[in-house]
Amino acid sequence: MPLIFPSNTLSGGFSVDNSCRFNDGDSAYMYRSNGTPTSQRKLTISTWLKRGTDMATTDYYMYFMGIQDTGVGDPRLTLGFTDSGQILAGENGSPSEVWKMKTNAVYKDPGAWYHIVLSIDTTQATEANRLKIYVNGTQVTSFATSNYPTQDLDMDTTGDEINIACIDNTSPSGFLDGYIAEMVYSDGQAYAASDFGEFDEDSPTIWKPIDVSGLTFGDNGFYLDFEDSANLGNDANGGTDFTTSGLAATDQSSDSPSNNFCTMNPLDNYFFGATFSEGNLKVVSTDSIETFGTGTMGVASGKWYWEVKVTAASGYTTIGIASEVSDSASNYLGEKASTPNYMYDSGTGDSYTDGTGTSYGNTYTTGDIISVALNLDDNEIKYYKNGTVQNSGTAVSITAAASTPIGFYLPAGGDRHNDSTTLEFNFGSPAYAITSGNTDADGYGNFEYAVPSGYYALCTKNIGAYGG
Repeated sequence: MPLIFPSNTLSGGFSVDNSCRFNDGDSAYMYRSNGTPTSQRKLTISTWLKRGTDMATTDYYMYFMGIQDTGVGDPRLTLGFTDSGQILAGENGSPSEVWKMKTNAVYKDPGAWYHIVLSIDTTQATEANRLKIYVNGTQVTSFATSNYPTQDLDMDTTGDEINIACIDNTSPSGFLDGYIAEMVYSDGQAYAASDFGEFDEDSPTIWKPIDVSGLTFGDNGFYLDFEDSANLGNDANGGTDFTTSGLAATDQSSDSPSNNFCTMNPLDNYFFGATFSEGNLKVVSTDSIETFGTGTMGVASGKWYWEVKVTAASGYTTIGIASEVSDSASNYLGEKASTPNYMYDSGTGDSYTDGTGTSYGNTYTTGDIISVALNLDDNEIKYYKNGTVQNSGTAVSITAAASTPIGFYLPAGGDRHNDSTTLEFNFGSPAYAITSGNTDADGYGNFEYAVPSGYYALCTKNIGAYGG
């Protein structure tokens, strides 16, 4: 499959600046009324999507978009994920299923942006041409279920509502957890993936977005670009805006297919056993373990900055970096001598590595924001508490990334002594309100405190420019 993660390092061309963060715990979704369609035989749905929590722990289906006959309760058209991460598209009639497609491939990477296109034209004589699914510019041809629409089928797309991130707004369920950007519904056109994205001319395996404003949207079509934080349901095509539920201005995110930001990784959770939410930026650990979780982006060079808001502190909250994922429920961050990990401890204020604490800074607790300044050019790390550098600015020396088992460091956080803690990570696209607003020198990120000179937000634009 073509790459999507590295595409965000490219400069120039069309840029997607924002996405919308949907948190299933908030029952977040959008909906609007659906009128008479331009066509019942041709339509296209295109969306850029970044996964949230692991779907194995959620509802069986999680929907990107659905057209719902609210009065009857039948889903007329749905597009979403199964709990295994397969893409599922279908239409139910009354009383039975009309058509259904489910991919063999699964899409479970929480650090990647996926571009997914569903293109339907039931006038086609060849079965496989009536419905096409594309992922990152390539047509999917392998299906676990392939019940194609019949030729000249009139799809029942005259349902009462179009729903985004759930299946039915009258009795909401199947909520999406993750980020959506550049969502397009074209009523009356069967577009290909190439109408929404392109392979980079210098890196032909990289798929990136293009301007879609020139497409034909039809009577029921829409274009959601999420550029207005005060009106996330704004139809940039000029149609009726969507009504939102469970969404706030802070759910507008700068994490996008043009600049992918680090999040915490729900797939690194076997021993950690934490609960992830808010686009994998909020992590709640359990009180029966003492270990840590890690981020989705590792770096081996450069200077990097992020902040961690302590929403609920344990007696011994840990914030720092790891050169491994957790391999034990009793292996706290900074404990193992065999693997270089480093952390700043809330209960003692000490800096830990190799299981040894060294006097370093102040203790911290609920409400504090800890900043991490990781310098991999000089192999050192500094921590800040509420904007004040600790240890009078003297850094903690760290092992060079190249000498670690995996060759890079990951952002990390957790707890020790079997306490529970809640951490909200801000890699530059926070899920909570920022009162000041600071960026790095290139204008990326939204931070509470000033970014130290020469340090950058952990996102792919910066990784492309400054290594990592």
